[in-house]
Amino acid sequence: MANTTTVTRGRGSSPSPGHRRKDAGRVRASGMPAWSIPYLLLVPGLLVIAGLLLYPMVQLGIMSFQKVGLAQVRGTRPAEWVGLENFEKVLSNDIFWSALRNSLAFAFFGVSLTLILGTAVGVLLHRLGRKMSLFVVIGCMFAWAVPPVAQGVIWRSLFDAEAGIVNWALNLLPDWLAAPPDGQTSWSGTPWLNDTLPLYIALVICVVWAGFPFIAVSVLAGLKGIPAELYEAAKVDGSGAWHTFRKITLPMLRPVFAVLTMLSIIWDFKVFSQLYVLMNGPTNRDGFNLSMYAVAEAFRPPQKLGTGAAISIVLTIILLIITVFYVRQIVKQEEM
Repeated sequence: MANTTTVTRGRGSSPSPGHRRKDAGRVRASGMPAWSIPYLLLVPGLLVIAGLLLYPMVQLGIMSFQKVGLAQVRGTRPAEWVGLENFEKVLSNDIFWSALRNSLAFAFFGVSLTLILGTAVGVLLHRLGRKMSLFVVIGCMFAWAVPPVAQGVIWRSLFDAEAGIVNWALNLLPDWLAAPPDGQTSWSGTPWLNDTLPLYIALVICVVWAGFPFIAVSVLAGLKGIPAELYEAAKVDGSGAWHTFRKITLPMLRPVFAVLTMLSIIWDFKVFSQLYVLMNGPTNRDGFNLSMYAVAEAFRPPQKLGTGAAISIVLTIILLIITVFYVRQIVKQEEM
């Protein structure tokens, strides 16, 4: 018994001072203090981020203060420094304010509907059995995996004036439920994507369809981490489904919703590819959002890359303001 006790103490005891001195000497032999090694490991990632994000942003900022056109891109003429002239032109243009309104309205409805639908599907997946839940998740993720350009092509074909399924489905409904527009005997030929309001309705549907699977899977992952004892206690107390969701699920998933809301705002504010395909290019100025307006100014002849860069900088600043405000609200709620 004495020998066994001695061995056990030896195994559980801390390393001897001699071992610690050897380890410390090994770190010193590398020529770097121990605290600097984690920062050194971050250097490759920081260099990649700087090359892919920081350098283009710096170049974009410089270009926003210059007059840059096709001649400057070709190198036949140097860029002319114009100071704040590009920003003054942008902020004094009615198209900018129209594009800003479209971006804000679209982001509000797109983010709200995506979060609501995604949360509902996430709760449904949590209630389903394991096999059925996996089947539904795989089916939903197919929509999320579709590239943005392909999403625009799919929904443009569905809203096509002549051969679209939307007009075909509306023609099957009785007139008291879906009456054709004035002067038409049927919905066939209705140009949904020519006017701003129906264009953005189609865009919201497109973005919600492609975005809700990510929200649903994220909510499902959050629900898996909520202790089942909380729901059992609520059931014993006679709490209803909505009351349980509002008092238990929502507070427990608040960090998840905070991240998802912030990401959705950023994604929806920058939507470009789907709108470009639905609009068939920058043809309808009334339907521009800020991303479309920046591309139209930069690349439509005559090219004004400086003005497009100024619009992009304004869009970035708006997103930073929204993000900082939202993060501050999250921090305040956590402190309370």
